Amino acid sequence: MTQTTPRPLPTGYAAALTDFTRRYPDYAAHAHLDALRATDYARLDRTGHVYLDYTGGGLYAESQLRKHHELLANNVFGNPHSQNPTSLAMTHLVEEARAYVLHFFNADPAEYTVIFTPNASGALKLVGESYPFAPGGRYALLYDNHNSVNGIREFARARGAAVSYIPVSLPDLRAPTPRVLAVLATADRAQPNLFAFPAQSNFSGVQHPLEWAEAAHAHGWDVLLDGAAFTPTNRLDLSRVKPDFVPLSFYKIFGYPTGVGALLVRHHALAKLRRPWFAGGTITITSVQGEGWHSLIPGAAGFEDGTVNYLNLPAVEIGLRHIEAIGIDAIHARVMALTGWLLEQMTALAHSSGAPLVHIFGPTQTEARGGTIAFTLRDPTGEDFDFRRIEAAAAERLISLRTGCFCNPGDGEVAHSLTRAEMACYFTGAPPSSFYEFYDLLHVATGKTPSTLRISLGVASNFADVYAFVGFLREFCDRRAADLPWAPEPTLAAVRQRDAA
Repeated sequence: MTQTTPRPLPTGYAAALTDFTRRYPDYAAHAHLDALRATDYARLDRTGHVYLDYTGGGLYAESQLRKHHELLANNVFGNPHSQNPTSLAMTHLVEEARAYVLHFFNADPAEYTVIFTPNASGALKLVGESYPFAPGGRYALLYDNHNSVNGIREFARARGAAVSYIPVSLPDLRAPTPRVLAVLATADRAQPNLFAFPAQSNFSGVQHPLEWAEAAHAHGWDVLLDGAAFTPTNRLDLSRVKPDFVPLSFYKIFGYPTGVGALLVRHHALAKLRRPWFAGGTITITSVQGEGWHSLIPGAAGFEDGTVNYLNLPAVEIGLRHIEAIGIDAIHARVMALTGWLLEQMTALAHSSGAPLVHIFGPTQTEARGGTIAFTLRDPTGEDFDFRRIEAAAAERLISLRTGCFCNPGDGEVAHSLTRAEMACYFTGAPPSSFYEFYDLLHVATGKTPSTLRISLGVASNFADVYAFVGFLREFCDRRAADLPWAPEPTLAAVRQRDAA
């Protein structure tokens, strides 16, 4: 493994840290996360990386890997779909993991069950293909949703249900509650109605009111609460908030393993779902002599296609125990202290002319938001810097951030003031082959720059990370976008070559 020298602390860091901890006492109050950074996440400082992409993927702790690998090395496990000793041992661990997921989210087993899926998108597809959409029913969702939530509209339309989008507005990219309630009031209670929204935006960090779930129930809706961006740094207590469907990706919460997600679903909502097909492991019995003969296994197992990712499921419980030992409230407090400081610093950065360097899409205060910040950089004339140049410059400094629309086109279109007519141009004839092509075509046609930079904080984030990032942003003060050296998108090969140098 390539080793690099940890980055030295810049001049002024110590004084800045002292001022920060004085103004944000919650940070120092959870100093056990500093010890964790120095042990379980030591590779960050050892290799000099500034990781600011937790909404893209969480980081795993070294202790998680050790515990999981020790479990596998010291036992023999088989496919759980049998009654032999190795299968039964694995079945026990799968069900333990299922029970621990419910425990972590304080979900009553008498009310909720856990369906294991490949990721949050797999959980959402399961809802979309199985929900009983019908003429007269409705699917309502915010502009602010991940594409995997947007994709459910195709199932709804195919079955004759109406689809209603609820806009979000600048500058904060929120949807006013009266507007949401007005849409919810239109439901025909005699028909199946599904309302979907994210607990936290993966684009702007906005946290939408969880009280919408109960309001939707009162109007006859089932509720899908996307928890993927919220749960890594916030407590989701399903004894207090009771959505019907909660899709999750576990790697977002604790990094390892990937390829495992879940759908937390209330029993009464699960009973409404009708699978359009069946697969190995989902049925008790079927026949090829009777084409319509098959019987689904009751409960969660009837919705888990084929063999679950059984060797990785014990790592889910290990990861959840790791987060529980740290304390999700401690993680939240640290992340929000760092987010508050970042928002202050980023909004204060300006060119010599007084023109702001950073334009944030979403709230610039910490109220009702999480540790995800979407923004663009503007030169003294107001022109946006090309996102590819910023990303390449960050990569040179081992800063991991994210660019694009983050699979959230609704927020992206509103943030960059893209009209329906402008977007329609790219859905006639052959659509652009990539986001980069779309960006270039739209920029030439309209002068708009429809891409966003995003940073996000998580369990191992510390003040050194955010201080280094603000220092990086300062390098663009008083620079012209047109004068910034061109650099291609960084590739994995280029990163490896640079690290080996």
